[in-house]
Amino acid sequence: MSEHVRGVVVSHARLSASLVDAVECVLGPTANLIAVSNEGCDRRAIIERLRAATSDDRPTVVFVDLPGGSCYAAAALLQRERPALTVVAGVNLPMLLDFVMHAQEAIESAVSHAVAAGSKAISVTGP
Repeated sequence: MSEHVRGVVVSHARLSASLVDAVECVLGPTANLIAVSNEGCDRRAIIERLRAATSDDRPTVVFVDLPGGSCYAAAALLQRERPALTVVAGVNLPMLLDFVMHAQEAIESAVSHAVAAGSKAISVTGP
């Protein structure tokens, strides 16, 4: 079996840590997710935090909270340096739960499953 795909969740404030905590509350402890916050740093510092979290050659998906935000910009800049990184914007809990459940698959498959689950989880009730 191939090496599990790693997910790095990067967000504003403490959202990433809360999402990882919620995943572990539902599924139990996982080594497949790392939380990175942009709290107290500029884009360069976010890139350094992401660089540290992705320092080996393990297949990695960077899940970002806000498309176009500072975390996304930092992840996109790091992706230029490391083209094998996959960046997914608009992270949510169902996406991360699905990702962890498919982390043993190839990165393309794990990402596809996670994005589909995250998209399907969005619903509106009421007028």
